[in-house]
Amino acid sequence: MSFLEVTRGQSPLVLGLPHTGTDVPSDVAESLNETGLALADTDWHIHALYAGLVGDVTTVRTTIHRYVIDVNRDPEGASLYPGQNTTSLCPVTDFDGLPILKKGAEPDAAEIARRREAYHAPYHAALAEELERVRNIHGFAVLYDCHSIRSEIPFLFEGVLPDFNVGTDAGRTCAPQIEALVVGTCEAADGYSSILNGRFKGGWTTRHYGRPGECLHAIQMELAQSTYMQESPPWDYAPDRANRLRPHLKTILDDLIRWRPE
Repeated sequence: MSFLEVTRGQSPLVLGLPHTGTDVPSDVAESLNETGLALADTDWHIHALYAGLVGDVTTVRTTIHRYVIDVNRDPEGASLYPGQNTTSLCPVTDFDGLPILKKGAEPDAAEIARRREAYHAPYHAALAEELERVRNIHGFAVLYDCHSIRSEIPFLFEGVLPDFNVGTDAGRTCAPQIEALVVGTCEAADGYSSILNGRFKGGWTTRHYGRPGECLHAIQMELAQSTYMQESPPWDYAPDRANRLRPHLKTILDDLIRWRPE
């Protein structure tokens, strides 16, 4: 499908790229207001940030924007963070709590189901296929889900977000050694802050595929966008910041490629 970009490698590592796309089909674009059309909640440049860090890695990316449907949400619409502000499967607000749709343009159940079938299901079918393929090669697979977000969003969290936000759903989604490898690199990165299972504990993708008992391991990395880009329009990539960050990300990916179950 034209909105899916899959690159196949032979290592055990698969990178998920669910929120870097900026494509909005015309029928959905017509429902967005000025705030929505700004696409502020994109994981800007994340595919470029990770590009070329390691070889022989599988990547699965959708070019569809999260305002169409968020492929990192439960397809049945259940909240990832009950009792906390968040956005929905087919968002109606942005990360600041502002409406992104024209009045009366909220998608009904039929429209949500249509988008789920058209965009959410194919992305996860592709991701599941690649994880199964590399698990068949190695006996296990590791999913590293790539994300970023503005470092200050009062609607979603207090204060300033740490630079590295590692999510494993309290250790449920991967082997302890994988968690330790990633956290260790983050903690050792000079000049950067980090947290494990803080505000971001891993989205639906990480929780859904992270089944260590079935030799499927998943971990989410939510980067503060201040580490590699300008956090306001026009959301420019900052090569100096990115080039300082990339070696740490490369270490993480290299470690995950080399990791083997005990």
